[in-house]
Formats: sequence, structure tokens, C-alpha cells
Amino acid sequence: MTLTLNTPFSKISAALVLAACSWAAVSAIAAPAPVSVDGYVTDSKCGAMHGKDGPDAACVKKCIEGGAKPVFVDDKTGSVWGITDPDAVKGHYGHHITATGMADTEKKEIHITKVAML
Repeated sequence: MTLTLNTPFSKISAALVLAACSWAAVSAIAAPAPVSVDGYVTDSKCGAMHGKDGPDAACVKKCIEGGAKPVFVDDKTGSVWGITDPDAVKGHYGHHITATGMADTEKKEIHITKVAML
């Protein structure tokens, strides 16, 4: 028995396989690579205002309990990044950490998958 692409079913099957492979290839190329960045966990109210020495943990905790969101301040650039998964940094408010995760540079947000104390 010889397989041919002469039947409508065969043509549709081939098109679906080609589309699935193309989608998988584009997804692999577009997927962001994980990053590891050193910085401080602070709050959205104060952001990077704490300076190079970092924030006071009690102050950050108080602001977050008062409704501010936890944010990450990059050591190198001083830029403030939103944290998409605040539970990842619970217990690290005010701490100097290495955050590993996926960064969305357009939204200036990071999804943190691993925290290591510095």
C-alpha cells in the first residue's frame, strides 16, 4: 500500500501536521529565557527610593500589609520591576536576593520561580 496526498483527508492531515510543527517552532523561538538578577524586594509605594543599602524589612512589610505591592529593584540599573507572583517573595520583604524567573521587558514584570538570599 502506498500513501499519497491525493485524497482530501490526506491533504488536511498534512496541513494540520505542518501547522502544528510551525506553531511549535515559533513558540520555541518566542519563549523567553529565564533570567537571574540581583536586587532587593521592596514595595510599590517606595520602589527604589531606599537607595543602594536597600530597604528596611519592617518598613516594606508595613507598606505591603497596607496595600502596596511587592516589587523588585535591580541592583545594576536601579529599575523597579513588578512581581507577577507575590507569594514567591513572601518572607523576603526588604531582603537582598537573586531572583530567577521569566522577565517581561515590555511590562517591566518578572515572574519569579526561585529566590536565593545574598
